[in-house]
Amino acid sequence: MLDQSLAAEPSIEHLPFSWRTALLTRVDVLHLHWPEVMLEGNARWKRWGKRVLMRALLVKHRLTGGAIVRTVHNIELPQDVDRSTRRILVFIEDRTDHRIVLNDSTPTTDPTATSLIPHGHYRDWFAPYEHADRVAGQIGYFGLIRRYKGIETLLAVYEDALHQDDTLSLRVGGRPSSQELADVVTAASARVPRISTTLRFLEDPELVEIATSSQMMVLPYRFMHNSGGALASLSLDRPVLLPRNDVNEALGAEVGTGWVHLYDGELTSERLRAALDATRTLTGSPDLSRREWSPVGRLHADVYRRALAHRTTPIDRRGRG
Repeated sequence: MLDQSLAAEPSIEHLPFSWRTALLTRVDVLHLHWPEVMLEGNARWKRWGKRVLMRALLVKHRLTGGAIVRTVHNIELPQDVDRSTRRILVFIEDRTDHRIVLNDSTPTTDPTATSLIPHGHYRDWFAPYEHADRVAGQIGYFGLIRRYKGIETLLAVYEDALHQDDTLSLRVGGRPSSQELADVVTAASARVPRISTTLRFLEDPELVEIATSSQMMVLPYRFMHNSGGALASLSLDRPVLLPRNDVNEALGAEVGTGWVHLYDGELTSERLRAALDATRTLTGSPDLSRREWSPVGRLHADVYRRALAHRTTPIDRRGRG
């Protein structure tokens, strides 16, 4: 969706990323979201090769006078990476000319070189896929399953809630980040009634089916700042249960009453059941009018120009980014 918005903006030439294009084409702006993902590989030699390519790209980009823009999705750089990847991420962070934040609670090292561009909704993206009938009492959870996202907490809380209400069910979909987490989910689904799992990367129709068949989505992250999962759920007209913080409180105020339910501290079965009770008769759609994609390309083009103005090295400003 961002790619489409950038391609539609007439004041810039947008080049989708490839290593070949990045290394052989002179560009004014290099825009990065999750640079750590660009360094991943399923073999050691692939990871090593991508680090070499990234170092070469950063040197080439700097020598040609380009600016670096980074969209800040989290408060801190990722901790679960090796030292080589960490050094590259710190190098990028130190040389970023302008940052885009998705909400006004994200701190940055230089507020004067920071712009707020809210994350757009997923309604248009999911529109082609058939929606399932909502199942009363079904709890949904989807996305990359990582330890900090609280899947173990959700499984324990669901099992406890099931003792109070045996009509509940749980759908879990997504690729576990480790075999250990996969084993935890598999063991729980074998022991606890009415847990259905799809432990792999979800195609869009599968994600839509899990979300729309659920009465409520639950994302019990141990730490949450921005959540694409919450926004995807709301885009599919499903309420969400989230940990309380400033960002999630603001999201709840933005989208309207009844769509974002918050809990303090650890998630409990009592809080889960209370949120389910509150959403049983919820109808309609949340207000996502602030999340339209139409201005996003223009806002990014403005950021690219600001980043270029911040650079001290003269370059040929042809509007390519």
